[in-house]
Amino acid sequence: MKRRKFLKATGAVVSLPILLNGFRLSAMPRRSIFNAISDESDRVLVLIQMNGGNDGLNAILPLDQYDRLANVRSNILIPENEILGITDTVGLHPALAGVRSLFDDARLNILQSVGYPNQNRSHFRSTDIWTSGSPAEESWTTGWMGRFFQGGHPSFPENYPNEEYPHPFAITMGSVVSETCQGTAANFSLTLNDPFSLTPLTEGAAGELSDTPYGQELSFLRTTIAQTNAYADSIQEAAEGGNNTVDYPNGNRLAEQLKNVALLISGGLQTKVYVVSIGGFDTHANQVVEGNTASGEHAELLSQISTAMAAFQADLQQLGLEERVVSLTFSEFGRQIRSNDSLGTDHGSAAPMMVFGKCVNPGILGDNPEIPEQVDNQEGVPMQFDFRDVYGSILMDWFEVPEEEVQNLLYPEFQYLPILEPCTPTKAREANAFEQEIEVNAFPNPFRDWANIRFRTNGEWVKLSIYNGLGSEILVLTNRKLPAGEHEIRFEAHGLPAGNYYLRLQLDGRQKTKSLVKL
Repeated sequence: MKRRKFLKATGAVVSLPILLNGFRLSAMPRRSIFNAISDESDRVLVLIQMNGGNDGLNAILPLDQYDRLANVRSNILIPENEILGITDTVGLHPALAGVRSLFDDARLNILQSVGYPNQNRSHFRSTDIWTSGSPAEESWTTGWMGRFFQGGHPSFPENYPNEEYPHPFAITMGSVVSETCQGTAANFSLTLNDPFSLTPLTEGAAGELSDTPYGQELSFLRTTIAQTNAYADSIQEAAEGGNNTVDYPNGNRLAEQLKNVALLISGGLQTKVYVVSIGGFDTHANQVVEGNTASGEHAELLSQISTAMAAFQADLQQLGLEERVVSLTFSEFGRQIRSNDSLGTDHGSAAPMMVFGKCVNPGILGDNPEIPEQVDNQEGVPMQFDFRDVYGSILMDWFEVPEEEVQNLLYPEFQYLPILEPCTPTKAREANAFEQEIEVNAFPNPFRDWANIRFRTNGEWVKLSIYNGLGSEILVLTNRKLPAGEHEIRFEAHGLPAGNYYLRLQLDGRQKTKSLVKL
């Protein structure tokens, strides 16, 4: 039986390691990253995958762009008087009342316009990019958390679990393993549906194996099955020793997953990463109910996330676990700015992310996306933050991974973001640079053949890129260290079609995205 088929066949109990070849060694850590975490560290990361591509403009609304949104998505736009305002310029979908309470209680950080250069609008490929942490132009066969674990456990799954590491490194709630935790030879995550209903796998009779491909495959299966059964014992023990303190909403699959996460953490399971998911965000049609845009499929999905997270955070608080857990949402892409004629939205580019927990830096990072006066067909929200910077900043602040190792794990141009304020301080970078406002202007704007881009730096490395409305980086105007002071760079647009473009200026720990219009 093929290993991937075996994985799927046994997914109701756990996921199993997969042998993968061809990963770029240059992207692997050279030192033991996992050893950066203290043996006493009990921090947990919960990844919340919103499958299908979430419409960020319908979830976290830029109130200062409302009139322009009304011009291009009036058939799905939430009435202004029903939006839940959280700042003067940012509002939430009315289904996110629980999320607003967490925001008001300083348990939420919102990151605006998160994506990656050269957005791929395929569900499968974009999901691969988000789970692997790869560039859009490259296919990596390991996940970003898998590489993190791999650094300290290169022989996994051989001789695991053991006395020092008796519990799973990661758990995916559901029946299909998350590629986020895929290592070079095995997946560090196992799947789980019901922690009280774990059926042991038959291990078979022991015996000497031939040194052939068949024997190697059989050895792999034996190792995996034995590991599965051993991990199942520790999971069931934790489930029986844990408890929940609040009522989770009935009929909410995400809430059920988070309930089990809280149960296992409270029962003493030492698992570092949990992956939970909620599907249905591919809302090409019937995203809203005609004539009642605050209801519909998207509203129901947002309500499930909101009520599930409110219950989860309340449970963690009453269990005394709030300072140990951070939760992060992600989706493979956002939706296009224009709605379609089917009361829905099509595949787009960047979208907001939400980070929950007592140890977040509460508030909103980044600017509202600029909505052009004339929105081109298929235009998406331009990227402000690279999702790999989000991942890397979580690794630095939550798991104490040195910045140079983060660059090795993800990409050399990693920029730290002040997403967390860990309740127990770490040695991660200070966020002072981020607090400085970026001064950047383009003129003339609109323009015909060229535009001058003027900005000020503090003498740091500068990258200035031009993106089109589809999320592709079409031109890098500069990518080098510049002296402190004011600078001006000309964007020559001869030969480019008329339409909307975006400049993205990256300085040391700071990013800014602004619209450009070619007539």
